[in-house]
Amino acid sequence: MRVYLRTFSLCIVIALLSLVFLFSKHDAESFSAVLKHVRAPLEPSVAKNLNGATKSKQRPTATTSHRPRDVAHKVTSPGQRETMQLAVVACGERHGEAVNMLKTAATLSSRALRFHIFAEEQLHTSIKTALDSWPAFIRAKFSYIVHPISYPHENHKEWSQLFKPCASQRLFIPMILKEVDSLLYVDTDVLFLQPVELIWDMLTHFNSTQLVAMAPEHEEPRIAWYSRFSRHPYHGKTGINSGVMLMNLTRMRMTQFKNDMTSVDLHWDELLMPLLQKYKLNITWGDQDLINIIFHYNPEMVFSFPCHWNYRPDHCIYGSNCIPAEEEGVLMLHGNRGVFHSDKQPAFKAVYNAFKHYIFGQDLIKSFLLPLEAALNGTTHTYCGKVSHFFTRGLGKSVRKIQRMLPAGG
Repeated sequence: MRVYLRTFSLCIVIALLSLVFLFSKHDAESFSAVLKHVRAPLEPSVAKNLNGATKSKQRPTATTSHRPRDVAHKVTSPGQRETMQLAVVACGERHGEAVNMLKTAATLSSRALRFHIFAEEQLHTSIKTALDSWPAFIRAKFSYIVHPISYPHENHKEWSQLFKPCASQRLFIPMILKEVDSLLYVDTDVLFLQPVELIWDMLTHFNSTQLVAMAPEHEEPRIAWYSRFSRHPYHGKTGINSGVMLMNLTRMRMTQFKNDMTSVDLHWDELLMPLLQKYKLNITWGDQDLINIIFHYNPEMVFSFPCHWNYRPDHCIYGSNCIPAEEEGVLMLHGNRGVFHSDKQPAFKAVYNAFKHYIFGQDLIKSFLLPLEAALNGTTHTYCGKVSHFFTRGLGKSVRKIQRMLPAGG
């Protein structure tokens, strides 16, 4: 009898333990399901941008960071071409340069372009007239909008007079073009010698922390301006040149930047005025100096591209010091310090004039490329003239390809 009772008791205990195990497992699974449900809103979601492309978008969490790990350049579906966004700031007499720059972009590029032109009100009509006068097969490549010059009201005068008229407008583009994801900014004195899409595609090479791409100010620290004369922090060994800036504006708006004014990281729009107040007596090149200061403290945010994407007289005035240009040719020509309009660097001026005088629809080889090569051959008495074949190396190939695609008679 005792043996029977013991066996019965043991069976009851085993049954109870089995029930406890089953309920425990059920509770664990329920808890996991609840946890998954709570975490779900923090996972990256997919948002549509203006062009119908998709981009990764992360909800903000309680912990902030200056690293935009999950904010990427928009992803384009297979077979879909996004519109490339190009911005320029043109004030005073620079609007003619701006139109010529846009002419080089429209001539050489095959993807759709959207021009954002920031200019003084009195220049809007002349800029629109110039662009609207281009033939239909060129106008089919781009759309444009002319924006007024816009600064924060309380500091308008101080910003508008920094360095050159309207030069600092570029600093406020991320806040003005709030619906634009990414943008290529170029100075008015820049000429495209290759299609815009080649530099635009660099956006896909940004890593998780990079939000802007620029070229170094110089290749040689011993003769570079920043490393010799700067009275403020600057990026890298020689500083960076802001004449060509490829920007992920989404990241720039969302990111918090380290700085030397406070231990708290600041957003782009919170950073600009305090920086100007601190360094305005020490900066020479205006907004470019402020950009250098910002990225001195945030170097991981910069994608540095080679000098032939922002080729300036400094790269040839004392001899060739841009090796990528020697190997691949010049891709973007930056005629800073007014060399497109003076006789100091006739090779630079020859390229500018060739684009300016070319009439859309004419044979690109006979009316543009061959006259340009002849003009450059007459500049070999200068150091930049001696290497001017760098200017036409890639340009010649692109021009011949485009000529084959032009409409009959063009």
